[in-house]
Amino acid sequence: MKLLNKIYSATWLNIGFLLSLMLPVGILTWTEKNPFWVSLVAILLPLGFYSCFMALSKRSGRMVWWGFIFVFFSAFQVVLSYLFGNSVIATDMFLNLLTTNPDEAGELLANIYPSVIAVVVIYIPLLWIASMHLKRKIQVSDLFRQRLIKYGASSLLMGILILVVCCRGDIRRVLRDEVFPINVSYNLGLAISESNKVANFEESSAGFTYDAYRDIKPKYREVYVLVIGEASRACSWQLYGYDRKTNPLLSKRSDLSVFYNVLTQSNTTHKSVPMILSSVHTSEHDELYRRSGIPALFNEVGFSTYFISNQSPQGAMIDNLAHDAKHVIYLDSPRLDMQLVDAMRKALEEDHSERILFVLHTYGSHFSYYQRYPRSFAEFTPEADVAISRNNMELIRNTYDNSVLYTDHVLNEVISTLEGLKNTSCAMFYCADHGEDLMDTQDERFLHASPTVTYFQLHVASLAWFSESFKREHPAKVKASRRNAHAPATTFSVFHTMADMASINSDYVDLSASLLSPDFDFDAERYYLDDHNQAVVLDENIGINAMQRDLFRRHGIDL
Repeated sequence: MKLLNKIYSATWLNIGFLLSLMLPVGILTWTEKNPFWVSLVAILLPLGFYSCFMALSKRSGRMVWWGFIFVFFSAFQVVLSYLFGNSVIATDMFLNLLTTNPDEAGELLANIYPSVIAVVVIYIPLLWIASMHLKRKIQVSDLFRQRLIKYGASSLLMGILILVVCCRGDIRRVLRDEVFPINVSYNLGLAISESNKVANFEESSAGFTYDAYRDIKPKYREVYVLVIGEASRACSWQLYGYDRKTNPLLSKRSDLSVFYNVLTQSNTTHKSVPMILSSVHTSEHDELYRRSGIPALFNEVGFSTYFISNQSPQGAMIDNLAHDAKHVIYLDSPRLDMQLVDAMRKALEEDHSERILFVLHTYGSHFSYYQRYPRSFAEFTPEADVAISRNNMELIRNTYDNSVLYTDHVLNEVISTLEGLKNTSCAMFYCADHGEDLMDTQDERFLHASPTVTYFQLHVASLAWFSESFKREHPAKVKASRRNAHAPATTFSVFHTMADMASINSDYVDLSASLLSPDFDFDAERYYLDDHNQAVVLDENIGINAMQRDLFRRHGIDL
């Protein structure tokens, strides 16, 4: 009976609402390690706002539902805090909601069920009780509302005073980045703006042309392949010194050019892959929506172009740039990456064009890793599709390494297919879109797409292969690729390397960024696209700690 009285008590509903919304505030205060005054502001402002918000009506149930957006933000933040350990809901997180297909979302949610259960236990009863209050027309007392306003206004005023006095000169940044849910609301606004730009791409890029041309007369038929990897961090590749044999086939080859110092421009697929496909420099992100990509460039010089994807259409910029290809193929389940090779082989049998470009967008090592390879590639055991937790990391790491092993097989099959083409000049370039955290360090970071980056998310695998015919026609490019093995590059180089590979000229092609060019600029600054789409110089000031800086140095990367 006492429990029932509390359920139907407007006072207890208000208290429950405040506690549930302040839960992510408390978590972020603990994880973000901000200066004391910033942390105090981050507590006082939302506490004051939520209190005053609830006092706007006698019908507390109504106010809970009017505040549903805050409930959603809070539940979302609790899940992300479980997943990443720190950081607020980023712009990229909202965009991921729009661009992640249901299968991927289901795989992730199934493996973070403790946080999902916690959210259900905390927030669903709150909404249910609020509905009961609405149905029964339960009202809060005037005295309690007066107290809410009194204490809420006091908290707001104190928070504002501390913000002005102690954070002067940094007020905008503190509000935008550190105060929940102001920071989340700002990020949501950015996400909506980006979504509108994607939706209007056809209009904003209308009439764009590379004015591309070639000044060579090839002796052979030409086939070029760009393989876009997914979540493949360099440090888990045998080719990069990993102590597990994750590249048994590629490691036996003496005809590869491996690039050891490539960093991603973004740790999110929906931004990294479009930047890979585009000529746009990291520092001019808005220009992305005014230009076409690699398929359009190759179209202009007479190539038959294919974009074959193992990922379903997502309504993102990837799709906009992919659809410039003359042949766009999205594969069906089970979406294992060898299906890409099979589709390429079929196209080669049917398409007798003298010039062909293939862009293969893999699933690579995207979570859930257990789903990314056939069971026959379960070399590293035990392996299972298990919940994300420190206790399961041996199994998770094994499944990740098995996915890299499968990528090794897929790339070797791509090369073998190209080797089998007679009187054809062929080349393949592989680059992953971003890396992955696997709870490698004491902060237990996992996956990718977090607003704060790590070594494991930035350093990606990249390599090239050239046929004997290509080597005879373009010895300088092959020689330069070996010379550039340790060139400080980013995924910005992919577009320009592919253009250089096919000897395509354009005012938009920058040979100083091509990994096949003897003129590669070793002194150019490297940039990373942050969550607010601002270009940040990749140096020691990107927000990484001493341990992360040491990881970069240990892998031969100077920031």
